[in-house]
Amino acid sequence: MAEGSGSKLLVSKIREGTVIDHIPAGRALVVLRLLNPPGDARVAIVMNAESRKLGRKDIVKVEGVILSPEQTAAVALVAPKATINIIRDYVVVEKRKASPPTVVEGILRCTNPTCITRKPGEPVKPRFKLVKEEPVTLQCTYCGTIITQEEVVNQLYG
Repeated sequence: MAEGSGSKLLVSKIREGTVIDHIPAGRALVVLRLLNPPGDARVAIVMNAESRKLGRKDIVKVEGVILSPEQTAAVALVAPKATINIIRDYVVVEKRKASPPTVVEGILRCTNPTCITRKPGEPVKPRFKLVKEEPVTLQCTYCGTIITQEEVVNQLYG
């Protein structure tokens, strides 16, 4: 799917799917895990590519997967400056800027061991509000614990 040509890396176009660009270097695998594409999906990952905007960046291409708004918001938790390109018949038909959601529910767990969301048998889902977009910083709505972007990445990848 890719071949080198001098100092450029060539990755073939996809017919239908999603290209996520401007992912911070080293986070492509976290993004891929969030997307959880079907086993037969063609995936291309470019890591540590040069970027004028970020210095270094990752890119993920997934054929046959069109991101929902919820998936776009989840990607924004680990790549707040990402650009999501929706491809149909080899053409970009939609460009989205990643934007972290103002409320995150059910994706992450609170890091405070005494938070009500961690108690066995409690029907309360973890819920966080966005405190800061860059770097992403979240606060548990139940106990007030702050979760950093690094903690978010660790939970989503771990």
